[in-house]
Amino acid sequence: MGIVERLVPDELWELFQRVVPEAPSRPQGSGWRRHDGNREVLAATVFVATSGCTWQQLPTASFGLSGATAHRRFSEWSKARVWARLHRVVLGELGSPGELDWSRCAIDSVNMRALKGDLTGPNPADRGTYDPKIHLITERTGLPISVSISGANLHDSQALIPPVKGIPPIRSRRGRRRRKPGKLHADKGYDYPHLRRWLRGRGITHRIARKGVESSQRPGRHRWTIERTMAWLAGCRRLHRRHERKADHFLACTSIACTLICYRRLTK
Repeated sequence: MGIVERLVPDELWELFQRVVPEAPSRPQGSGWRRHDGNREVLAATVFVATSGCTWQQLPTASFGLSGATAHRRFSEWSKARVWARLHRVVLGELGSPGELDWSRCAIDSVNMRALKGDLTGPNPADRGTYDPKIHLITERTGLPISVSISGANLHDSQALIPPVKGIPPIRSRRGRRRRKPGKLHADKGYDYPHLRRWLRGRGITHRIARKGVESSQRPGRHRWTIERTMAWLAGCRRLHRRHERKADHFLACTSIACTLICYRRLTK
């Protein structure tokens, strides 16, 4: 088995073919012929995301294309939101047999280091650095179902509504597509009356830790799963330190990491 088949198994390749757009037509004339190996490009993207190497360090002999070609296709697919759609397709494959548990979901955020790029802000722990923040919602067992990014200076209370609204409609074992958790667990950073009212208005039972009441020494009886998922994201070494200038490229790497987490559960 080659590196391409190892990084992109047949099952993942079949799912990716559902969301990849057709190659744009180009007028007859001069220029380089477009590389036709989408599977090789996908494998190269997964390799860069998981290994943390730069696009220039991509081993050309292993994938049959240059780092510039892989990055150009990655940018094209990121603009078309291919990675978010791939994440949604994998979630649908998990939801159909009932592998997603919507009874309890959790939301949390984590700060990442950044060397450059837009959509960053002063890190509350180090005002001298401008870093991004990842906001994540997971279902009961820790599978990520919604992800968003912001500057590190954005308070968690301002980042609850967008990820909840961003949960895509996901297929379930029976009935309509699901996009709303039964309960949502959160830490004290989300302890605000207007957020509780908003969740109740959407029919979501809130389980938000209360300031001055609950201990902050442990993540909680049900919120520990999202802490574990944050550690799983560290398996995507491209997220250890942000190198992408564009925010949609960093969001694409985050979506790729979430997709790989869900795909590993799908293949078990």
